[in-house]
Amino acid sequence: MIAVNVKKLAGLVGIALVLFFVIAQPSHAAGLVGNIVDFLRSSAESVITFVSNVFH
Repeated sequence: MIAVNVKKLAGLVGIALVLFFVIAQPSHAAGLVGNIVDFLRSSAESVITFVSNVFH
């Protein structure tokens, strides 16, 4: 019972921190999201290249 409340509290605190960061510094938050998207795209392309090379 206590663990569930701690998980909920940690989730709410995380959401509050994200909202604060977006409101306080929107340009930095947008840059961070852009960097994350670029990283994910690059990672996906690397995995696709690896799988393509394995089956050729």
